[in-house]
Amino acid sequence: MSVIKRRLLQWETTLAAGAITLFLVAAATVPGFASSINLSLAAAGVSEVALMVVPLTLLIIAREIDLSVASIAGLASVSLGVMIERGVPLGLGIPAVLLIGVAAGALNGALVAWLRLPSLVVTLGTLALFRGLCYVLLGPRSVSVLPEPFTDFGISNVPGTAVPLTIVPFLVVVVIVGVMLHRTATGRRIFAIGGSPETALYSGVRVQRMTFWLFVLSGAVCAGAGIIYTARLGNARADNALGFELDAVTIVFLGGISVFGGKGTMAGVGMALVLIALVKNVLGLNQVNGDAQATVIGLLLIGSVLLNNLARSISERARGRRDARGRAAARSSPKPG
Repeated sequence: MSVIKRRLLQWETTLAAGAITLFLVAAATVPGFASSINLSLAAAGVSEVALMVVPLTLLIIAREIDLSVASIAGLASVSLGVMIERGVPLGLGIPAVLLIGVAAGALNGALVAWLRLPSLVVTLGTLALFRGLCYVLLGPRSVSVLPEPFTDFGISNVPGTAVPLTIVPFLVVVVIVGVMLHRTATGRRIFAIGGSPETALYSGVRVQRMTFWLFVLSGAVCAGAGIIYTARLGNARADNALGFELDAVTIVFLGGISVFGGKGTMAGVGMALVLIALVKNVLGLNQVNGDAQATVIGLLLIGSVLLNNLARSISERARGRRDARGRAAARSSPKPG
């Protein structure tokens, strides 16, 4: 198979073609879609989910999952709001909130890596725990009196462009993590863990330690997402980022990351992020409400998992046929002597 044909058959190419097709159709049929203001708002609207997706991708490649990503972001938002309300300057509040995210990730990591509890169950529990802490800290109130430079960051663009400042942290993080994942020994270890944790362990990979630090990274990055969300909305509430974990998980699986671990690319996840952002924006411009959008995202999640399983079964059948042909060729070859 030629290099060009292999590229055309890659899932990333399919996602890119889908995103381009949707963009062109929407530009031709949806009033105001192609305006720079709308596209800027669409990019800003996925800033927080985009950040959450990056560490979640690493965890799922390593056969783990973190369902508490949105709750950590919400806890970070509430914590920052409470600190600002009590007079803590941003220069101290933001690092403190990032440390809270690190602590939340460390709790998940310790329970999964060292106590060997299933990450699905652990993070489902901490999803409720961290969200509950949001309501304990702030209750039904909101903190909307925030420093002006902070809220200016949430609504401003990169000077001279239509690129929102809130998407810049994601662009930096995804490049760094993408290079790490696909070009370094650390990335190869993450793929090895996802391929077979036992084999990776016997190959010298410190599986528990790697898993722990992946959860810590997830906590820190999701806390950053919570800070950005607070700046963009201009308030801190206990329900900030509620439900964002559905979008994040959908983007990862739609991006081609195997639900069984060990496979996928950051480029595919990036294409899925663009596609989901376009879908949500088009639905919003067509007056489709949030509940209906969640239904569409849920359907995309189911579809992405089905496609994942289909690709896995096709790959296994192809491998079985190759092995059968190899055994048949070995039996039919003349014996020496």
